[in-house]
Amino acid sequence: MLFSIRLSFRWFKRGMKLAFVGTVLGIIGIIGVLGYAITQGPPSLMTEQNTVYYSQNESIIGEDHGAEERYWIDIDDMPESIKQATIAIEDRRFYDHFGFDLKRIASAALTDLKHMEMVEGASTITQQYARNLYLSHDKTWKRKIQEALYALRLEIFYDKDEILEGYLNTIYYGHGAYGIEAASRYFFNKPAEELTLTESSMLAGVPKGPSYYSPLANEQQAESRQQLILAEMEKNGFISDTEKSEAVTASLTYSGPSEKPDKEVAPYFQDQVLAEAASILGVDREAVQTGGYHIYTTLLEDQQTVLEDKIDSTMPAEEDAQVAAAIMNSETGAITALVGGRDYAESSYNRVTQAKRHVGSTIKPFLYYAALEEGYSPVTMIESTPTDFVYSENEEVYNPKNYNNKYAERPITMAQALAVSDNMYAVSTHMDIGRDKLVKTLKTFGITSSARPIPSLALGAVNISVYDMIEGYGKMIKGSESLQGHTIEKITDRHDNVLYEYEPAYNEDDPIDADHAFTVTHMMTGMFDSALNADYAAVTGSSIQGKLTRMYGGKSGTTPNDSWMIGFSPQFVSAVWIGHDDGTIPLQDFNEKRYAKTIWAETMETIHEPLPTAAFIPTPGVRGVYIDPETGYKTGPNCPQERLMYMDKDNIPEEVCGSDEDRDLDDLDDEFKDDPWFKDVVDWIF
Repeated sequence: MLFSIRLSFRWFKRGMKLAFVGTVLGIIGIIGVLGYAITQGPPSLMTEQNTVYYSQNESIIGEDHGAEERYWIDIDDMPESIKQATIAIEDRRFYDHFGFDLKRIASAALTDLKHMEMVEGASTITQQYARNLYLSHDKTWKRKIQEALYALRLEIFYDKDEILEGYLNTIYYGHGAYGIEAASRYFFNKPAEELTLTESSMLAGVPKGPSYYSPLANEQQAESRQQLILAEMEKNGFISDTEKSEAVTASLTYSGPSEKPDKEVAPYFQDQVLAEAASILGVDREAVQTGGYHIYTTLLEDQQTVLEDKIDSTMPAEEDAQVAAAIMNSETGAITALVGGRDYAESSYNRVTQAKRHVGSTIKPFLYYAALEEGYSPVTMIESTPTDFVYSENEEVYNPKNYNNKYAERPITMAQALAVSDNMYAVSTHMDIGRDKLVKTLKTFGITSSARPIPSLALGAVNISVYDMIEGYGKMIKGSESLQGHTIEKITDRHDNVLYEYEPAYNEDDPIDADHAFTVTHMMTGMFDSALNADYAAVTGSSIQGKLTRMYGGKSGTTPNDSWMIGFSPQFVSAVWIGHDDGTIPLQDFNEKRYAKTIWAETMETIHEPLPTAAFIPTPGVRGVYIDPETGYKTGPNCPQERLMYMDKDNIPEEVCGSDEDRDLDDLDDEFKDDPWFKDVVDWIF
């Protein structure tokens, strides 16, 4: 017996040693696991989420998503009923454990051992969230260990509300809806914050088995689970018996998937927003689409509708020419409307941003800005006559033509040359100031094209996009490079943290001369001023002059294959291009060359109807003076026409139209010119 006692004591000591060693190893293991979890840092909570686009008035204009519908809302925006229903059925001790419910784990382990396979789960909300974020749904020990490690890290680095928020935003409710917001929209066509207790208790039961407990798939099973959830909510003190009874008897109306609009709002505009957002955030387009961002754009839906309607009403359905058009706020650079083609469903190619075409005479305002920089003025006179320009060491000759081969055959002013779009004046100026000056000026105005210093550059022989041209004109109107064309005002993440907000970039050493920019801007209003008509050409805006009720400026441009109209008020600048995607196909029909001006005029008039009349405000460095368009002199009482022009005070002419000083001996009849007596009289008079 003594031997037996000694043997038992020996086994007891050995057991104690093993228990001690086991305990120590267990503690070391726990410390090791905790240390590993801590050193790994907080796991990312990022998942694919719908990105939502808003117009200027913050109405939703579009959404992007991956394979599923996902939205993220803050836990404070979720009704208590969905939080309580979920906790009651999925993890009633959620706020009391550290990621693992030991009682449920023990119960589930016994059940699994009985069946020798994993048949019962004991996953907490934290574990389920970890699985949704990082792991597969396979029932293997390896996955369970990984799940436990992720759950531990979630509990260490995030509080309970953050975990519950993430869980409710990512759990699958069936029918492609991930998260409570998507589920609420899908089943009840309402935001989650408006869910009732009855609706919440129904939705809380779906994740257990979306194909089995969805009320749209099996209403009887869904209602049985809903009643179970309401009973658990009452048991856990979330609701009263009366509330439970009312929720059970309340009827539910399901909506199913919401109908999407037949026509997407401004699809070409949204494409540009997506490209701009990807550049701003430094990610690819797909990451923007599934990043759960809220992107607040510059779109004005009423202006977008006007632009689309004017294009549709102007260009017949059978017309095969394409169109690109945009409207921009001329003070801020905000793109308020954009159409990149006739039909987005047929072609998503954005002709505003992606197509680059010859710009024709719309380049001339930049040429005359360069000329002002070199000492020219609006009254600088150059002869408009057919001219051959020799421009290379090999004596190559460039011989441009005026429209319809009509010329003044006399000197004309820069202001008149711009208004009637005289090509001879433009090329003469280009050659005189140096062909590199226009190349440099285009870059000054943000037009990073591949312009070459060739003679025909003065007439628009360079490919530039509509987007770059409208931005360049905007800089001219504002008189500063700070104006930047943009489609995004603000980007926030799914928690409404501001990631980006547009701010203009001001440069103390602004390379754009505001005085010269205003001078050109005002000269462009001459396109619609019949006082600048010449005897050989009318102002280029004469065909749409009757449509306009306020002051605008602008410039049209035509090549054999392209028709442009870019014009502006003090509030908005708009650009329209017409042509074929195949740049070798000419615009045959006369109407094709008139579409751009008509669309522009009718669009501008309509969007300005609710706006007050505004004026172009001269810069401090210029002076306004009335000029005779024919002579370039100051107007006098005997001048038939006059035009207000702005220029540097040093460039204001001293001569007065209609005065004696305006007379010239060369104007007298040839029979008197050589008469000595007549010369003596003239010398005596003058």
